[in-house]
Amino acid sequence: MKNIDVIIIGAGASGLMCAIEAGKRGRNVLVIDHANKAGKKILMSGGGRCNFTNYSIEAENFISQNTHFCKSALSRFTQWDFLAMIEQYKIPFHERSHGQLFCDNSAKDILNMLLAECKKVKADIQLNCKIKKINKLSDDKFKLITDKGEFSCQSVVVATGGLSIPKMGATAFGYQLAEQFNINVLPVCAALVPFTLQPDDKEKYSLLSGIAVPCVVSNQQQSFKENMLFTHRGLSGPAILQISSYWKAGETIYVNFLAELDLAEVLMAKRNNKVKMQLKTILAEFLPKRLLEALIEQKLLLLSLQDISNKQLNEIVQNIICWKIKPNGTEGYRTAEVTLGGVDCAEISSKTMQSQTINGLYFVGEVLDVTGWLGGYNFQWAWASGWCAGQYV
Repeated sequence: MKNIDVIIIGAGASGLMCAIEAGKRGRNVLVIDHANKAGKKILMSGGGRCNFTNYSIEAENFISQNTHFCKSALSRFTQWDFLAMIEQYKIPFHERSHGQLFCDNSAKDILNMLLAECKKVKADIQLNCKIKKINKLSDDKFKLITDKGEFSCQSVVVATGGLSIPKMGATAFGYQLAEQFNINVLPVCAALVPFTLQPDDKEKYSLLSGIAVPCVVSNQQQSFKENMLFTHRGLSGPAILQISSYWKAGETIYVNFLAELDLAEVLMAKRNNKVKMQLKTILAEFLPKRLLEALIEQKLLLLSLQDISNKQLNEIVQNIICWKIKPNGTEGYRTAEVTLGGVDCAEISSKTMQSQTINGLYFVGEVLDVTGWLGGYNFQWAWASGWCAGQYV
């Protein structure tokens, strides 16, 4: 049986960051992953460009039953600390909307940087390695039985991620391990995920597939001002992915397609000025014709403003600025970017990421009940939580 100081389960963003930091402290580190490649989700993220962090990171950008838990890690390893690494490796990047930062070239630049840092500190990465069993030994050590041999170690770091994108190798292993050690796991579900529609709505709105519109999407808890995309299965785009993290089954969501405009005022002004154009011609200045035809009755679209009653005008405005839709569900883990819920933060130290009850057992990244918004927040949580654990393992 080979003895190691620290074994990290998962060669993703949080696991690699933890390996780097533990290695800097002179710890002998082994990273184990059942996949054939390290950092698969890093490589596919951001359309292959990796949205690696955000210029503005606040606790409010994260969802957790323990809303204060993420603050400690995020304040100790910030977006500026990660950017310092990026600049050290001269990785070119650019900013998109809402402070989101992406690689100019490829997500490979980020992964190569992390692997180079692991190599510097002699952290060993063992891929295609399946764990069969983990036991806690009486002398404050753990024993891991894998298909590549048996190991003992002082610290085990669970960096296994969530259930999102199973084709990338996502499993429930981290949650099962927590439960094995009697650590509470909160219910999980897919987040940052497209919506599917009820059969009647799907039939009606699938004809709009490919149309993207800026809008404000909201429910009782939150609202997001972003683009929404109609798909042949339902609704997607940044606004929908964001609100999906706050959506509960059976809830209605509300969409304002013209949040920047006082539509009622515009239409009343045109009516008072005796504008003779058909309604559809006026509204086509602001929204795609196909969308208008799905939101408003055809016979009303063909009328001029002079021929539309106040009541009808009000209904038309409401259909555009407060479109109500009740999703059938989400597309699930297959296309979800992250997993909501996970290992209960009440059972983990926010300073060290160590279990409050099992000495030497740590949890980092997405396996924890900390879920970021779309826009680089989940990566920043991975870097920060991995960095924190790396100071103590």
